[in-house]
Amino acid sequence: MYKKSKNLTVFLFLLPALILFVGILVWPIIASVHHSMYVYPTFSDRGDYVGFKNYVDLFGKQYDFGKAVINALILAALSVFIQLPLALGLALMLGKGIKGERVYLSVYFMPVLISAVVIGMLWEKIYNPIYGLVVKAFEFFQWSGLPPEGLLANKKTALLAVFIPTIWQYVGYHMLLMYAGIKSVSPELREAAMLDGATDGQVNRYVIIPIIKPIIKVSIIFAITGSLKSYDLIKVFAKDAYNCSYKVPSLMLVRYAFHNQGGIASAIAVMMIVLCFGFAILINWMFKERDPYGKK
Repeated sequence: MYKKSKNLTVFLFLLPALILFVGILVWPIIASVHHSMYVYPTFSDRGDYVGFKNYVDLFGKQYDFGKAVINALILAALSVFIQLPLALGLALMLGKGIKGERVYLSVYFMPVLISAVVIGMLWEKIYNPIYGLVVKAFEFFQWSGLPPEGLLANKKTALLAVFIPTIWQYVGYHMLLMYAGIKSVSPELREAAMLDGATDGQVNRYVIIPIIKPIIKVSIIFAITGSLKSYDLIKVFAKDAYNCSYKVPSLMLVRYAFHNQGGIASAIAVMMIVLCFGFAILINWMFKERDPYGKK
């Protein structure tokens, strides 16, 4: 009797959180899957059932969703292989303890606190092909090779130009996560390794990094899913969500959702959910500790 009463009490305490979880996360996913099976000529129309036609059309010439996914995956790869190693290097440097450590932490983390729209407008001025800082720097050093139409308008440089502000904004975020993990490592471990003759590089490689692997895993998941869902910063640069060289799924989703194509927008949302969950599961599997003898 007491056990049943205790279970009921626990359930009642968890019920509000469960309702919020279902209402905010589970139900919208189910609704998106349902809506993706329909075509909606107008917002008020009940829609016509078309099955998986919206998903097939997404990868056709009309929508070219595959190009948007490739752009998002390129941004994700750049985040994992450029942004995160840079964040890890900064975290290892600051975690070791240097003069002015708190000041550096504040400076590196400050861009995270700035609105993405403000950052986008700032970098748009920096990239301006007439008076921007980039073009003036090229003129001052007498460099060549800068596209006359500007970095954002050139198909070869547009995606990289979008990624640079992303590095600047979020490298401090990942650095702070890793820095907190490094600071939680017992100083005795570092001292013991140094007494055994290990260099700073060897201590970082064989002691610090293996201990903070769970945090690195979280940062990788955040970087990939964040790139797949990126919108606000890119929206500032994107004058045309259909034709710009840095088109991403979120831009297409918002564009079609407000142009009476709710079925296509819902299909894009479902694909984004599948991609994010798929990569999260893949990263968790890759970081799973395995027994060298094959035992679980």
